[in-house]
Amino acid sequence: MSRALELFQYPFQPHCLSLASGHRLSYLDEGAGPVLVFVHGNPTWSYFYRNLVRGLRDSYRCIAPDHLGCGLSDKPREYPYRLTDHIENLEELLAHLGVTDCVLVMHDWGGAIGMGWAGRHPDRVKGLVVMNTAAFRSTRMPLRIAVCRQPLLGPLLVRGLNGFARAAVRMAVAKPMAPEVAQGFLYPYRSWADRVAVLRFVEDIPLDPSHPSWPTLCAVEENLDRLAEKPMLICWGGRDFCFNDSFFEEWRRRFPGAESLYLPDAGHYLLEDGLEPVRNRVKEFLASLVRDEEHKG
Repeated sequence: MSRALELFQYPFQPHCLSLASGHRLSYLDEGAGPVLVFVHGNPTWSYFYRNLVRGLRDSYRCIAPDHLGCGLSDKPREYPYRLTDHIENLEELLAHLGVTDCVLVMHDWGGAIGMGWAGRHPDRVKGLVVMNTAAFRSTRMPLRIAVCRQPLLGPLLVRGLNGFARAAVRMAVAKPMAPEVAQGFLYPYRSWADRVAVLRFVEDIPLDPSHPSWPTLCAVEENLDRLAEKPMLICWGGRDFCFNDSFFEEWRRRFPGAESLYLPDAGHYLLEDGLEPVRNRVKEFLASLVRDEEHKG
């Protein structure tokens, strides 16, 4: 583990899987017990979940991959970086680790990726925790993200100036980040080459049927019905410029039996603005799942 990662409050020894594609996927595998799988979004990495993992690894096995192109994983220049690729990489990792049942914790792009895997394997899903994310179609596109999708301008802003990841450490929180935490979020994205997936994720947002990832997202959405009876906890930051309250209400509509925790003063990175209430509620939710399993047994 590098000294830099310790300074950024990332006290873990990552593992590495060589994918069938030949690229290396970095992931955390901490603790023992019922399995939790943490699926991050863009432009974050497993660092987003560092405090949850530290708070849960004494009782649970916490698996947190860095999507290809993100975090400490390889960042190949010539790679599709489509939604289907990220779902398949998660599938390969969990198969490699022998995960037969788990609780998924998902944020941002992690919702579509994690629910994409879950919809294919509903029998392996014990519960779901969703945080400021979506796994269904939407036509909403904030201007600050739309600008980053423009030809020529997008690569300059996202890869050249690091405008997407650097802006997020300010815009995705309601309370200013400590400098070392902001550096931790930005650590994997220090050069043009490092930021390839950050741009590809922005470009991969499917808004209409002409987009290559539209069929994949439609399949993810259609498979949500296969997860309708799964226990779910929705944790939401109310000051999110991207996944606003309309997404929160859509999750509640689709999963009317879900529990929810709404934090009106937390931003998109709600684990930075509202760590304690989210962590406490997640612990309660997980404990209830364990009790239910013991009762069934």
